[in-house]
Amino acid sequence: MSGLRAALARDFPEILRHEGTWTGTYRHLDGEGRLVDRHQSHVECTFPDAGPWAYVQRNRFTWDDGREQRVELPALLRDGRLWWDVPAFHGSAWASLEGTILLRLERKDEPGAHFVELIVLAPDGRSRARTWHWFRDGRLYRRTLCDETREATPGPALPAPGSAR
Repeated sequence: MSGLRAALARDFPEILRHEGTWTGTYRHLDGEGRLVDRHQSHVECTFPDAGPWAYVQRNRFTWDDGREQRVELPALLRDGRLWWDVPAFHGSAWASLEGTILLRLERKDEPGAHFVELIVLAPDGRSRARTWHWFRDGRLYRRTLCDETREATPGPALPAPGSAR
């Protein structure tokens, strides 16, 4: 392993366990817990070994009414974190001591809003749960729940957190 992947393996190894294609459901709840949106997701998490980006996430969201949204979210590796600065938001991701991934993202498209995301990978690496807590002007106004299943993983299997690196 060399290049950007080697830097990730050294500085943020937990994130590499998320490589692959994930499908699932996103549910957005208002501050009172009422469902305000639900859609299907197809998320590709890739880690280029060369080029400007250490991580690229490609999302395709589809709704029952036929709407579709696609977005690409490239990130840089700096100071042991992944950093985004894309049209909708900017912020970073890092890992807890137990290997849970955390993000704090400031919304550019919603002034005064940010969200904190928690990504928990199942021990077998086949599913993950993501929760987002949205705040605007210091008040919780939305939660997002994402339940995903891994559809494909490129390359060799990655060791579980806490195993020899």
